[in-house]
Amino acid sequence: MSGPIVPLTLGTWPTPVEPMPRLATALGLGRDDLLIKRDDLTGLGGGGNKIRKLEWTVAEALAGDADTLVTTGAPQSNHARLTAATAARLGLRAVLVFPGAPATARTGNLVLDAFLGAEIVFTGVQGRQALADAATRVCDRLRSEGARPALIPFGGSTALAARGYARCGEELLAQVPHLRTAVVALGSGATMAGLVASLGPDRTLGVDVGAVDDPRQRVAGFVTPLSPEVRAEDLRVDRDQVGNGYASLTATAQEALTLVARLEGIILDPTYTGRAMAGLIAAIRRGEIAPGHTTVFIHTGGLPGVFGHPDIPAYAESLPPGR
Repeated sequence: MSGPIVPLTLGTWPTPVEPMPRLATALGLGRDDLLIKRDDLTGLGGGGNKIRKLEWTVAEALAGDADTLVTTGAPQSNHARLTAATAARLGLRAVLVFPGAPATARTGNLVLDAFLGAEIVFTGVQGRQALADAATRVCDRLRSEGARPALIPFGGSTALAARGYARCGEELLAQVPHLRTAVVALGSGATMAGLVASLGPDRTLGVDVGAVDDPRQRVAGFVTPLSPEVRAEDLRVDRDQVGNGYASLTATAQEALTLVARLEGIILDPTYTGRAMAGLIAAIRRGEIAPGHTTVFIHTGGLPGVFGHPDIPAYAESLPPGR
C-alpha cells in the first residue's frame, strides 16, 4: 500500500437537511430553530452514518488487496449490516463476527445481513476484547483458506474513518452556515470525532449510548490526527442517557422516539438516535440549547434495530393512538 487513501463513493451526497417545526415548538424552541440532517438517507444497504466511514476504511482495505471484509459488533449492529452491503456492492466477501450464541430467529439487522450474503460467526464470547481476539482468529483462519481478509474495527471507527464525518461537518456548514449546535449519538466515537474536527468542540454535542467505557477519550483519540489542538476536556458529552446499559430501552429514549414519530413522522432507533434525541431534549430543558439557537440533530439511521430490539414490541403495544 502506498500513497494517500482516496475514499470510495458509496452513499448519496449531500444528505438533506429538513426543518422540524412541530417538534421545535413542542420543546419550547422557535419553529425554525430545530433541523434534522438525514444521514439515515445515505442510500446503500438501508442507509446510516456508517457509510461515510466505510468509504474510507474499505478504500484502505482495497488498497491492501483485500477480498474479504471482516468486522465485529453486536448482533443488531448497523455497522455490520452496512459492511455487508458494501461488500455486496463491491463484489467482496463479508464475514460478521458476533458475540454470544445465535438467536432462535433472525430479526432486525440479522435479516438484512442474510439478504446481503454475509457469513455470520457467533463466537460464544462476551466483551469487547474477547470479541476482537475472536475476530483476529477468524482472519487467521480465512488466510489459511487462501482469502485476503481486512479487519474493519468495531463500529468502523478509526482516525481515517473520522474523515468521513469531517466531510459531513463541512457539508452541514454549507447547508446551515448559522449552525449553533449539532447533536449526534456517540457510539464507537469516530462520527462525533469527525464532526468535532470540522465544526469544533463547542458546536458538537455527543450523547453517549453506552457502547464503550471511555467515550470521551476514544473521541479525543480519533480527533487528534485531524485537529491536534482539541483536548478530551474540550468535548461536550452527555453521559446521562445510557440508563441500564447499551442494550436497555430507557424511558427518555421512549419519550424521544414517540415525540419525533408523532410530531414529525420520523422514526428513530432505540439504541442510538433515540438516546441522542433524548440528550437534545435534556439540553433544551437545562437551557444549554435555547430559543434562537439553530440546532441540527444528526439522524444516523438504525431503523432495522427497531425491529430487532426485544423491548420495542411491548412498548409499542402500550402506546395509545393519537398525537
